[in-house]
Amino acid sequence: MALLVLKFGGTSVGDVDKIRNVAAHVKREVDAGHACAVVVSAMAGQTNTLVGFVEEAWRSTLAKQGENGAVDYDAREYDAVVSSGEQVTSGLLAIVLQAHGVRARSWQGWQIPMITDGAHRSARIKGVNVEGLKARIMDGEVAVVAGFQGLAPDNRISTLGRGGSDTSAIALAAALNADRCDIYTDVDGVYTTDPRVVPKAHRLDRISYEEMLEMASQGAKVLQTRSVELAMQKGVRVLVRSSFDPPDLAGRTGPGAVLGTLVCHEDEIVEQNVVSGIAYARDEAKVTLLKIADKPGVAAQVFCPLAEANINVDMIVQNVSEDGRYTDLTFTVQSADFDRALEVLKRAKDSIGYFDLRGSTDIAKVSAIGVGMRSHAGVAAQMFSALAEKGINIEAISTSEIKISVLIDAAYAELAVRTLHSLFGLDGR
Repeated sequence: MALLVLKFGGTSVGDVDKIRNVAAHVKREVDAGHACAVVVSAMAGQTNTLVGFVEEAWRSTLAKQGENGAVDYDAREYDAVVSSGEQVTSGLLAIVLQAHGVRARSWQGWQIPMITDGAHRSARIKGVNVEGLKARIMDGEVAVVAGFQGLAPDNRISTLGRGGSDTSAIALAAALNADRCDIYTDVDGVYTTDPRVVPKAHRLDRISYEEMLEMASQGAKVLQTRSVELAMQKGVRVLVRSSFDPPDLAGRTGPGAVLGTLVCHEDEIVEQNVVSGIAYARDEAKVTLLKIADKPGVAAQVFCPLAEANINVDMIVQNVSEDGRYTDLTFTVQSADFDRALEVLKRAKDSIGYFDLRGSTDIAKVSAIGVGMRSHAGVAAQMFSALAEKGINIEAISTSEIKISVLIDAAYAELAVRTLHSLFGLDGR
């Protein structure tokens, strides 16, 4: 008997029919003799609806009072509202499981409890007390846990940020010392790139934590970045699989027979490719500061105000003038933060002392990722040459031990992905 944590996202629990399908997946594992905890998200679109209610309640009320709403609403009450979507799903799935003859009980984050810090709306998990929960699971009861939510130090509900149910599932699996955490989604695993862009993309049987972390952070949407970080830190083996595959498919629970992609330690993968996948992101924006004085401390004057505004900076390129007096500084931020970043830098113009501020959202980031880069030279040269042959200009470059990212014109994103996917032998394996 194995102890499994099964996580189902919003598209998998989008309505009662889909919840019945989820229940069939859970029952299959229970019938196979496994002990199970299930983590669920809110139904697809429900969280957006609840966020909209919060915005409407706050802004419209202030507008009627003749105020502009410059002060934001209470994040604790935001969490109280938006966390209710997962509560609905967990209760419904428990009811359906019971109708199938499976012992099941729903659990909210505060009932476990899943302890978080006090950063409402984007809390981080500090610990999970599973003593009572594990005893009931090992006794044959399926625990249906509301993802995305926890208990803050002020004894109020907290939420983990968008996509936080993945993190809930990994944290629960680590606390339970589960044999595996299965993340059910609308795709049947992790692909070498987006199949909608490259029809020859194929599903990876296994991928290392490091590669999956880079894939997630560079644009792949299969897993939330924080959840991969936590899985790597805690050594939780994660299986990405589809909730839309037939639940009763023969052999799915046998060793090695489960379809999907296993995210695991690098030493569990027998043969490593030089490049395992190509990721791309269109939600990047470029910011350029022209003619900044080239002196110590100027970079801090640029990036400290951005950090204080909780704006994450990714790629950074600096060009120094011939006389060494000035430098141009280019960096990227999430497109959702673009306008705020420009505003922050405009307010800081006097302290930074730049000549001009420019920005663009018509860019894309394309990344080649693979642990095999550690032992193979020339990957960057091959990548840059292939893009040049296609007439694709590189505006910025960022590298790590297992990743090379380039910033290019958004119009060439799909061409770049197809070119690199073929270059590194990922087509049709």
